[in-house]
Order: sequence, then C-alpha cells, then structure tokens
Amino acid sequence: MQHQLNSSRLYHEMSATIAPALEIDAGDTVHIHTVDCFENQITSNDMDFDTVDWERQNPATGPVFVRGLSAGDVLKATIERIELDGRGLATVGPQGGVMKDYIEERHVKFFDLDTENNTTEFNGMTVPLSPMIGVIGNAPATGHVPNSTPGAHGGNMDCRKINEGAVLYLPVFHEGALFGLGDVHAKMGDGEVGISGLETAARVTVRLEKASGISTNHPVLIDIEGINMMVSHESLDEAVDESVRQMIKLLRPHTGLSLPEIAMLMSLIGETQINQVVDPLKTARFFVPHYLLEHYSIDLGRELKP
Repeated sequence: MQHQLNSSRLYHEMSATIAPALEIDAGDTVHIHTVDCFENQITSNDMDFDTVDWERQNPATGPVFVRGLSAGDVLKATIERIELDGRGLATVGPQGGVMKDYIEERHVKFFDLDTENNTTEFNGMTVPLSPMIGVIGNAPATGHVPNSTPGAHGGNMDCRKINEGAVLYLPVFHEGALFGLGDVHAKMGDGEVGISGLETAARVTVRLEKASGISTNHPVLIDIEGINMMVSHESLDEAVDESVRQMIKLLRPHTGLSLPEIAMLMSLIGETQINQVVDPLKTARFFVPHYLLEHYSIDLGRELKP
C-alpha cells in the first residue's frame, strides 16, 4: 500500500515517546516530504542569522509506526526514489566544521538545481548532483537523541551512500520502530567537512519491511557496490575500529572462516571510509565488496547485486 506523509509532521529528536504521524503495515511504501536541514529558515545571504532558531536544525518527517515490528527486529528501508526541490543552499561559519576556527562570519551560497540534467553550478563550474539522505533512523533504545546526533539507531549519519536504490537495515528498539527521515542533500562529499552539504527539501519514496536473515546492532547499508557497516562514536578512531569489528561479527557466521582468516580477508578487501566528522558523534563506515557476499552465498540485498 502507498502512503503520503507531508512535511507538516516534523520532529527534532528521535524518541519512543513521540506519537506516530503515520501507521503502516510492514511492506508498505511511504512518500515522505521533507524540508531542508534549517527548516527552510535561511532565505537570503544578507538576512540576520541571529533570527534563525538553530534548535530547529535537522528536522525529520514522521515518525512512522510500522506494524509487525518489535524490539530486537531489524527494519529494512529501501530507498526507491529521491526527488529534489529546485533550490538548495550550503553554508559555512564559525559555529562548526573543520574550518570553524578560521572563518569569522557565516557565509551562505544558494544553488539552482537542474534536476533534469542532475547538475548544479558552483561559480561557473558544473557539479553533478548525488541526492542522499542525511538523517534517517528509528527511535533509540533509551531517552531522546537530537536529530543532529547519529548512533546505533541511525540519526544524522550523513552517509552519501544512502541514495536511490540503496537498502538500509536499522536495529529496532521499540514496537513499530518509529522511523523517520530528513536532511536531504543534493550533493555532499565524504566527511561533510564544512558542516553543510547542499541542503534542500525533497520527496523521498521508501519501502519499509521487516528484515530477515540479518541481525545487527548498528546500521548496515547495501548498495550496488557492496555492504557497509556504520558506527558512530565520539572518537573517529573508535568508530573506525568498531565498524570493522561489527562487520566481522555480521559476516563471519556465513563464511566458516576462523577469526584470524576473516581478519586477514578484511585487511585485503575491506575499506575504512568516513561518513562525517562534524556532528556531535563522528561516523565511520566499513565497506566490503559484493563479490564476498556472492562467494559465500550471503543473500542480503540480493536484488542489488550487479
């Protein structure tokens, strides 16, 4: 069944106490409308940025209660389509990002998005667009987690691979999962070093199901290239290390390999990669190509194999 969820149902933290905006059955598809990460508050280069309510950053639309999912399950979210608004913005300033100690004032640049040719321009240079979702997740195990913060539940992972055709597996901590998404980017590089991608409103089509054949404590993403384990931590070093350990934990039971053997294999074919380094927690991903899944007949995301 198809459902619509408009951007009037925004929330700024993920929690099991937030009432669902929509209830669906597992296997249904939802068309989710989002606003940009500043809730459309930034309208011009010369506006008074003191008037912006920075507590309203990274709104998600939802949450969606998925009937049939319980704590301990895994939600399978298939990103079927991302339709961008025609305009976006990027910003840097002293409030965040790798260069925050060197930039004294906030700067904003607006972009016209050519969604037909999937491009935009930066000072005359043509830049290809790569639409992706920055904030996506379920209610966390405990408490209230601001949408700006990533974690085991998902949240603001800012992974450029969460794009059309990708399948994201999220741990479920509460009945119904309580899923939501927002903070869509028309373009963002690994790291999001300036603290902003090319922020825009969008319409995202996602199919939500109960996953089978996978058990994970952290978000897992499968795309046309392979499988990615994503872990967030205060330390990027620890996020990297734990993403490797969690990938080994996920894959080893399917391979019959000893721990030394799979550690050796991960060193040969695995890749440590970075989602973002600018959020309250940093997020790393560990990538393994599809040919490992094929060799060991691991059927996760089979429909995405080349």
